[in-house]
Amino acid sequence: MKIVTLAGGVGGAKLVDGLAKILSPEELSVIVNTGDDFEYLSLRISPDLDTVCYTLAGLANPDTGWGRAQETWQTFEEIGRIGGPDWFRLGDLDLATHLVRTTRLQAGETLSEITVDLCQDWGVVHPVFPMSDDPVRTIVHTETGEALGFQEYFVHQACQPVVRSFEFRGIEEAKPITKAVDALAACDLVLFSPSNPWVSIDPILAVPGLRELISAKPVVVVSPLVGGKALKGPAAKMYQELGLTPNAFEVARHYQDLITGFVFDLCDQEELEKIERCRIIPLVTDIVMKNKQDRVRLAEEILKFCGQILNRSR
Repeated sequence: MKIVTLAGGVGGAKLVDGLAKILSPEELSVIVNTGDDFEYLSLRISPDLDTVCYTLAGLANPDTGWGRAQETWQTFEEIGRIGGPDWFRLGDLDLATHLVRTTRLQAGETLSEITVDLCQDWGVVHPVFPMSDDPVRTIVHTETGEALGFQEYFVHQACQPVVRSFEFRGIEEAKPITKAVDALAACDLVLFSPSNPWVSIDPILAVPGLRELISAKPVVVVSPLVGGKALKGPAAKMYQELGLTPNAFEVARHYQDLITGFVFDLCDQEELEKIERCRIIPLVTDIVMKNKQDRVRLAEEILKFCGQILNRSR
């Protein structure tokens, strides 16, 4: 069974890590959101891409899920001391990634090419693709009329502004990565990891051509909400501010024109009947990944579920 997983953020990275412990590089490819990318201190930062790669490499900070393990902060602290912008935390090891990436981008290399080399250096064997080599920027439109870059909203303003809509600036000109297109064409099923639907998965789906490729395959979605709350990030808050109830059913309905199967938590079992009425195949289980064992356990359950869905479609 060949699977392509769409991912962004810490939850998505954890599930991808669990899948990578079971599936070979020929069986698992990952397409990662780059709408969160931005420029900071003249450096190109790719938060979701780095979180997925660091996690697969075993380099991610185990306490935060993002950034590097055994990090030091001398450069960041000195930037703040001398009056520079220090609202986005960059550790010394993490900074090396951004410096190399930015230098190579300025020399004309593509983000996907650089990602291949970084993954090779870190020992990541599964293919990881940015959603596009072209810059796409997620813009959060707020109740007060502001248009905020995602990291400005998420980190600098700590998700406090009230959300009204999202824009993926540059999406019309963005082209998908050729190898990612090939992986989608060859896969048996597409899996949406437990990532924020609005700002992690939707930007990938908005890249011209990707949604059409994905819609030709069975799609399994893993809910990012547990008991109406996001384990990390502002997904539940976004649902409320957009006039929607943050629950498993609304997550499933978000993907109603694509979804075949839906994985959600035991504590949301009351949503089961509504989800089944939408002709969505459900898997109700413990989706909280507290440790590495949980990642593998959930990945095994999801892969078994995916196999059952594929058998139904044959």
